Amino acid sequence: MTSAIQLRDISQSFSLNNTEVTLFKQLNLTIRQGQSYAITGPSGAGKSSLLMLMSGLEQPSSGQGIYVEQVNKSEGHNNQQEHSLESIRANIGFIFQQFHLLPELTALNNVALPLKLRGDKAAISKAKVMLEKVGLADRFHHTPTELSGGEQQRVAIARALVFQPKFIFADEPTGNLDEKSAAQIADILFNCCQESNAALVMVTHSQQLANKAQHVYSLSRGLLHQEKTPAEKAAQLTEVTCEQAAKEQAIC
Repeated sequence: MTSAIQLRDISQSFSLNNTEVTLFKQLNLTIRQGQSYAITGPSGAGKSSLLMLMSGLEQPSSGQGIYVEQVNKSEGHNNQQEHSLESIRANIGFIFQQFHLLPELTALNNVALPLKLRGDKAAISKAKVMLEKVGLADRFHHTPTELSGGEQQRVAIARALVFQPKFIFADEPTGNLDEKSAAQIADILFNCCQESNAALVMVTHSQQLANKAQHVYSLSRGLLHQEKTPAEKAAQLTEVTCEQAAKEQAIC
């Protein structure tokens, strides 16, 4: 069953020194499970606020956020149920730039924690499997201070995905990493989300990271624009080149 998040005419503003500051107005966006999305734009444009709205952790000034769940799918029929975004919280995982691991817990217990809070008796064994997937089979019993930045982010990815959420939200997931570690984390993040059929929604300043997503958006001056991905740009260039070649051949 495929789920989706729909933002319908979403606006967000806040008061600063008795002045209303508008981040964005009447945005419309659909996030589908199993797809990857990147949101770029200048600092202060409201990217992180948009991420919080999508996850149901903040309320918009106006507009509506909807969690659309497809149920009892049968041949020729698409049965969908709509819920408020507050109901999606059990189905989301978050990855932050600052990792936010509990310093007193080992990598294994950091990853197992979301499952333990849900009463899952297999929390430790599931956490081990997830850490192995992100390449940390030899770091089970290390605390965050004993791990590199890249390793800490791998733990954070494992923690976000261990309970198989439908949506993963990542706020600058490679922002604190060097170029090599950032590339490794990006590959792990995309591969794990694809394997779990989870939607991945990233906020990033890295164009290199954004280019890996299936859908790329830019948020600036209150407007959300969809950009062409590298594959779409290449296809467009190929089409233009072929058309030009056909014209030249016709002339000859």
